[in-house]
Amino acid sequence: MNARRLRTSLRGWGGVGAMAVVCALAAVFALLLPVTQSREDGGTDADGQGVTQGSQAKAEKCPAPQNQSLSPDSGPQDGKTIQRIKKNGFLTVGVDQNSYRFGYRDPNSTSKKAQLEGFDIDLVHAIADGILGEKDAEVHFQAIPTSERIPAIQRGDVDMVVRTMTINCDRLELVAFSSPYFETGQQVLAPKKSTVTGYNDSLANKRICSASGSIARDKLKADLGSVIPKSADIRTVVPNQLDCLVRLQLGEVDAVVTDGALAASQAAQDPTVELKGEPFTDEYYGVAMKKGATDLIRRVNQILVDYRKADWQKSYNTWLAGTLGKSDGPPPVQYK
Repeated sequence: MNARRLRTSLRGWGGVGAMAVVCALAAVFALLLPVTQSREDGGTDADGQGVTQGSQAKAEKCPAPQNQSLSPDSGPQDGKTIQRIKKNGFLTVGVDQNSYRFGYRDPNSTSKKAQLEGFDIDLVHAIADGILGEKDAEVHFQAIPTSERIPAIQRGDVDMVVRTMTINCDRLELVAFSSPYFETGQQVLAPKKSTVTGYNDSLANKRICSASGSIARDKLKADLGSVIPKSADIRTVVPNQLDCLVRLQLGEVDAVVTDGALAASQAAQDPTVELKGEPFTDEYYGVAMKKGATDLIRRVNQILVDYRKADWQKSYNTWLAGTLGKSDGPPPVQYK
């Protein structure tokens, strides 16, 4: 097993009090989930087989997507994107507010306005400070669902997205990415008492949840009938990945497929669930930006060069070591 892969031994989240809050939030989220987004036709999606075949063809022409970013640049910051951000005086970033330990609001916070915090949020602040040239630079956070990450960038709603977003070939057609800042892999999350053992035949006749626009969703459609049994029901699709945990807690699905890092964090929130089997992909998170924003991409990559030297490990120890165990450090980096 790859040494960087996620460890399946998990630690708790702070006892019964914290779990009571989580359960209360789960009930609220469940009431808010749009019914019309809960199911998709598993076999006749408009973006079904044709897209799957197209994705496979693209993947063959796009080896190592995590190595496709531009080289860093610490020179004059006179590009139009950087200048616009500096003129505004703040950085606008799309993030998640429901991914425990990556980007979330702590329900145990004593503040009435709990601040966003987590591994991704630390990185956002480092990028903002590096671009605007001041400590504690102003950041405008926009909480966006999984399915809106790319549209938000393309519309110009945000300068970038830092939201556990995997770099892959299809996405590189639509947005640009920084060099990778975290390594993970897809994994199965299910109740501890479940007969599910991983991404395999044990998913036969099981209801599986994934988020719209996610790698997990694409993988499930591509593998149905080959890697996983055709009887697996993959029709439950939600706008936000955390919604899958809610569905699992309510008994509406039998398993969740998502990034192993997120699955581990969710297992830390709910001690009745656990990761099943090993990660079955190798993936890398990157900072997503608009295609053509060359100055911004190079500047972010330069900030990441410095961030990896010490701040990355400090942030990991603060937020992720408790659920993922000891780290081997940030992923290796290559550029175009």
